[in-house]
Amino acid sequence: MAQPIANQPSSTGQKRRSRRFPFISPVEATWQEANGKIFREAGQATEVNAQGGLLEMKTYPAAGTQIELTNLVTHETSQARVVGVRRNSEGRLLGVAVELFVPSETFWGKNLQLKKTCADLVRLEYEMRSGPFDPRILREFRDAVDNVRKTAWAVQEWQERQSRKQDPLTVLPLLTAEGIRRATQLCDAINTGLAAHEVVRETVGIDEFLLAVERVHQSLLDLLKAP
Repeated sequence: MAQPIANQPSSTGQKRRSRRFPFISPVEATWQEANGKIFREAGQATEVNAQGGLLEMKTYPAAGTQIELTNLVTHETSQARVVGVRRNSEGRLLGVAVELFVPSETFWGKNLQLKKTCADLVRLEYEMRSGPFDPRILREFRDAVDNVRKTAWAVQEWQERQSRKQDPLTVLPLLTAEGIRRATQLCDAINTGLAAHEVVRETVGIDEFLLAVERVHQSLLDLLKAP
């Protein structure tokens, strides 16, 4: 069994060119040993960026080995090189770091792009706190970012459950519960606006909102009265 040896360079000591994101992506690695034996090993990537990632597998190639990586979700393949190993403080092997020959924003799938987008939005929201913005605008932006993050999480969960042969439909009740939470939060905000006279009779859409609230109110009464 090919395993990284103790004196191989650690990937943690190398300077990364971009931030890695916590991530779970099923992959398959194929490589050839010096004796000509071909290895094909399934595993998972746990930290990734456009340049590469950290792989967890049962069998590991040696540092410097060229491997072919296949993303088992997207079925996209890419050539990569093992650049080092990752160990914890006790010396236990955590995985091998690989570098893609051609950096790719798409190899790891949509989930990585969603994570990067969410991270950029969170950073922007943090930077806006020191800007000349009304607290209500900041609150709206923060709530919107939170909504994007939770929806992106649902997309990732859907793909991961599919890859693990689990029922992805179990994600939908979580989205429904999140929608109810957001609706409750929005109704509370509108009620606060009414009390502060920020919502008035002339506010655009107020009549349609009242009709929607009445429909939801009646539907909830019917639901809660049901045996």
